[in-house]
Amino acid sequence: MQAAQLLKYDKNFKLVVKDIPRPTPTDNEVLVRVKAAAVNPLERLIGTGYVKLMEKYSLPVTMGNELSGIVESVGKNVIGFKAGDEVYSRLPLNKIGAFAEYAVIDYRAVAMKPTALDFVHSAAVPLTGLTAYQGFTEVLGAQPGESVMIPGGSGSFGQMAIPIAKEMGLRVMVSGNARSKQSVLDMGAEQYFDYREQNYWEHLEPVNYVIDTVGKKELDHELQVLKPNGRLLSLIMLPNGQFAKDHHMPFWKTALFAVAGHSIDRKAKKFKADYRFIFVRSDGEQLKKITKIVEKHHIKPAVDPTEFKLADINQALDYVTNGHPKGKVVIRF
Repeated sequence: MQAAQLLKYDKNFKLVVKDIPRPTPTDNEVLVRVKAAAVNPLERLIGTGYVKLMEKYSLPVTMGNELSGIVESVGKNVIGFKAGDEVYSRLPLNKIGAFAEYAVIDYRAVAMKPTALDFVHSAAVPLTGLTAYQGFTEVLGAQPGESVMIPGGSGSFGQMAIPIAKEMGLRVMVSGNARSKQSVLDMGAEQYFDYREQNYWEHLEPVNYVIDTVGKKELDHELQVLKPNGRLLSLIMLPNGQFAKDHHMPFWKTALFAVAGHSIDRKAKKFKADYRFIFVRSDGEQLKKITKIVEKHHIKPAVDPTEFKLADINQALDYVTNGHPKGKVVIRF
């Protein structure tokens, strides 16, 4: 079968498409014929070696973190899946491999895909959906009636995060571009700030939580709108010592992450705030809950119209980084 593999960590890495043997599922795995695989900024972080301290792969490794497809066969311990099922998954961190014609996945990381979505749009759901769900429930511990601000929340993350937040009883505020205003309000956001017209930090009442999708350049503004003892969760800034403790990492890794995140922690402390980082994991049971939310709210994630095949994987990666895609970039099989 054809697969796109990383041969070495490099800041200018390129994936190599090559023939490798079709994998055989173990007792707890399903073999999935891949129909679509989403390309994410996470691929860039893995390929450059940026996340080696969190997850270091033995090379060569088949890349790709989320997919949709059809179950071909199942291991003897697999419960709830059979050949022919249409599924999707955020693959386990220690065994990625969505950029291939077939993938073997622990069945506990898999869920039936939303019935109303095709394979391409289904492949755009797992990573952002699980990031939002785990962010709200596990990292923030958000409770009904509390408030969250999502700067830059008009993109693909916001499409999943806003309905999940509303389902949990949270009040949601968002900033983004003008063309997305109505759709975000229709999803349930209470306030929307067009970043070209309004500085949200000058108008927003203090909130319990901020979810950062923009990066360090926005840090001061994000901390400024938090209530005392509020919590800032970043999807893209640096992990810190708390992240390492939450993931039960060894002392030496905890020390390294504490140094890496020190400047952000120090600034958050000045605002009497708590800084957290998330690196989303696979979870089939959570993905089932996300499926219900997608179906209930008729969510159809934005997918960039540019069509990429597996042979175009490096162009797709470059497009994610430099091309301003209009939604998730997806490899079609």
